Amino acid sequence: MQLESVVPWGRSMGEYVSMFGLSDEDLDMRILDCGGGPASFNAEMSASGRRVVSCDPIYQFSASDIARRIEETYPVIISGVEAEKDRFVWTHIGSPAQLGEVRMKAMHAFLEDFDSGLTEGRYVAAGLPSLPFATGEFDLALSSHFLFLYSDQFSTEFHIQSIREMLRVASEARIFPLLDMAGKPSLHLPPLLAELKAHGYGVQVRKVGYEFQAGGDQLLRVYKQPHRNTDVR
Repeated sequence: MQLESVVPWGRSMGEYVSMFGLSDEDLDMRILDCGGGPASFNAEMSASGRRVVSCDPIYQFSASDIARRIEETYPVIISGVEAEKDRFVWTHIGSPAQLGEVRMKAMHAFLEDFDSGLTEGRYVAAGLPSLPFATGEFDLALSSHFLFLYSDQFSTEFHIQSIREMLRVASEARIFPLLDMAGKPSLHLPPLLAELKAHGYGVQVRKVGYEFQAGGDQLLRVYKQPHRNTDVR
């Protein structure tokens, strides 16, 4: 993995709560954040007395290297958002400039927490579809803006393997959003749902109270044990 190929973009704990429909009971669970990147979710959870383990290949690099890459990519991302403003919903975040402020605040919180979190084992340099955790080590595994979003780069099989790996280490997986980078529903979703159902997993596509990518207001929940009446597609 080359740091130059990484596009670091971090979200806050408040966004995680909205994106994944996390209740207070959920937040007290053993949570794994897959592909956490420079999000402040782990830092904020730790500051509140809760514990999250975040994994991402980017954690093999130093805080200063990650900070440098953030500074390099930040203006590129913001200019891209500015050029395609109509693809986003400007309700909770009012403008590309405000988006930049929100994201940088989250990423700075991550950077301040990274070294101590690495020492404490809260940040682990690893990525899907193979995780270095014990079976059943977590209650809930999350994946934000990785699976489905990068549908052009990763195959249906990669998505299936990744979600089954999340369910090896946790009882439940939640993935958000279900759109690809072009803002369209991922073509991997229908065959993936069929495959998961065929292997006895319970699945649910559920609307959440978060939408920034236009149309991106649904998450996928997958359960290790099937739940009746949870398939709401």
